[in-house]
Amino acid sequence: MINGKSPKHRSVKNAKNDDAEFPPPEMDPRRIVYAGVQPSTRLGVLTVRNDTPNEEQRELSDRAKQEGINYPKKRFIYEEIKRHLGERIFIALVGPRGVGKSTLLKQIHHQAKASFYVSLDSVRVTDLFELSKELMKRGIRLLLIDEVHAYPNYGNELKKIYDFLPGLQVVVTSSSAISLHNTTYDLSRRMRLMLVPSLSFREFIFFTRDIKVQPIPLPDLTDTERCRAYYGQNMHFEPIFKEYLTGGNYPFTLGQQDTLPQFRNMLDTIIERDLIRVSGMTVAESFEVGKMLVFIGRSETEGISYSSISQNCQIAKIKVQKYVDLLEKAFVMRRVLPKGTNITKEPKILFALPYRLLFKSYDDAIGALREDFFVDSVSRLGIRFDYLKGTRGEKTPDYLVSDIVCEIGGRNKGRSQFKGLTTKHKIIFTQPGMLDEMRRPLFFAGMLE
Repeated sequence: MINGKSPKHRSVKNAKNDDAEFPPPEMDPRRIVYAGVQPSTRLGVLTVRNDTPNEEQRELSDRAKQEGINYPKKRFIYEEIKRHLGERIFIALVGPRGVGKSTLLKQIHHQAKASFYVSLDSVRVTDLFELSKELMKRGIRLLLIDEVHAYPNYGNELKKIYDFLPGLQVVVTSSSAISLHNTTYDLSRRMRLMLVPSLSFREFIFFTRDIKVQPIPLPDLTDTERCRAYYGQNMHFEPIFKEYLTGGNYPFTLGQQDTLPQFRNMLDTIIERDLIRVSGMTVAESFEVGKMLVFIGRSETEGISYSSISQNCQIAKIKVQKYVDLLEKAFVMRRVLPKGTNITKEPKILFALPYRLLFKSYDDAIGALREDFFVDSVSRLGIRFDYLKGTRGEKTPDYLVSDIVCEIGGRNKGRSQFKGLTTKHKIIFTQPGMLDEMRRPLFFAGMLE
């Protein structure tokens, strides 16, 4: 082992295209014999004893491998996942329900040379460690575990696999983001947590129009001439921006008209299953969560904080903090901390797209929806950003992103929003879009990288 990595687990960072094979050739099971048994060259189909893996598991793995070819378009995060597959660390794909985590596993499985796929909410696995050991004996080098949260005490099993089966790489997914958050913390050095977010606006264009638009770097937003050129190339995508805001940011909604009922069902599942079963919340507390969501959904974004929610919903403030934390881990809500000193440090609380539309119509919600979109888009950049709050409640711009003061709104927003600010870079993001020395189309935020 060199620098914490096994020689047989080199990074595939230099993979040049989507059709590159992984694990790397030196990990090909056809070149390895375990316990005198030459593994089958047909991936996912094993000649085994009558213990593990059983016929049902083999059939599921075989079917998943075939299904991988049915999804030729790949999420932008796919290449990043591939780059980490040769490392001596497990990967946990965490993200909202319905963003395509299972599809990513099947796409990886389709290309891999020594992989096995198992969905723990579809087939029965009595001993995950023993299954993994048996698979490894027969040459499997990459184990893809879908819905890992369905297995009791899966964190302990993953620790055993990591510690005692060093030749096996594991990628897991879970629709229970809360559970996976807790477990990856326990696994610490053994697991890399990778966020699979909802579709960015740029990804939405790729999946619906089959066009891969070049991203715009954050610093370019301050250069009017570069933005003017970028707008000229991409302004024809602005008419589909509303479609994105109203639920087009999830792969399962693409091509559908009325998607909000599906988001209602997804929210109910999060509250009734994830929060109760995984976090230990009581049924009575889940009703409080529902009451809180209705209040936030029907209110303006300004002034929504732990204190205001507690006062208006008659819920103890400490419970409000707990609920918001859990809902953020379940990708329903987002918190943004305030910038500055001598101010209350309570975060600003927003929804993830498009949950706000479950409580208000598009026309009534558009102001808050724009902020939901902006915060979602900027949060993908992996940089610190804050919301701006005055010490005496005076009107301030919305957010500080790096060294750019940002205001989000309609075409009526003007320079008065920045009165008294000496910051060099000031931008108003507008919808419908405008472009001049200070204004930028709001959809630009969905093109950032």
